[in-house]
This record gives sequence, structure tokens and C-alpha cells, in this order.
Amino acid sequence: MASGDLGRAAPAAETLTTVYTVPNGKVATFNVLAVNRANASVSARVAITRAAVPADEDWVEYDALLSGKGAILERFGLIGGAGEKIIVWADGAAVTWRVNGFEGAQV
Repeated sequence: MASGDLGRAAPAAETLTTVYTVPNGKVATFNVLAVNRANASVSARVAITRAAVPADEDWVEYDALLSGKGAILERFGLIGGAGEKIIVWADGAAVTWRVNGFEGAQV
């Protein structure tokens, strides 16, 4: 059973990036955190989906504004089933993402 750091990324601007995928046979409870490392504000998005490209109904955060340097986005207590991905996007390149939590056996 994995716990703690489930995934992290610092993707290029305007790039859909899968940070974590729940393994087959598992469920996960997790938190998604983002920090803006730039001086300028950025918009950020988070989706939970099985698809490679999120549909409208997959977004759990959409264009959240992260003001300059050090601004954070935190979403806690999210749950994903086997095969679901956490996909992130930001319109700036200086956003660091982290997914942390716990995986358990699917019942």
C-alpha cells in the first residue's frame, strides 16, 4: 500500500499533465497541492478522469487564480478509483504540483 507522495510534476505552461494514476485493484484518498513559483498570477485546473483528455464534468477545479509567488491551491480528501488519473494544467510554467495520500485495496 503506497502512502505519502503519490506523484509530482512541474509541467510546461498550457500542458495537460497526468500527475498520478490510481493503480488497478486500488482506491486512493488523496490531496492535490499546487504552488506558484512565479511573480505573475496563473490560472490552474485539476481533473479526475479515466480519459486522456478531461471532459467538462471531470474538472474539480477550473481556472483557480494563483496570485504571484508562493500562492497555493489545496484540495483535500479527494477519492479516486482504479484507473482514474489526476490531470493538471496551468497557463504558466512555474507551477509545482504534488499529489499525496493513501492507496488501499479495492473492495
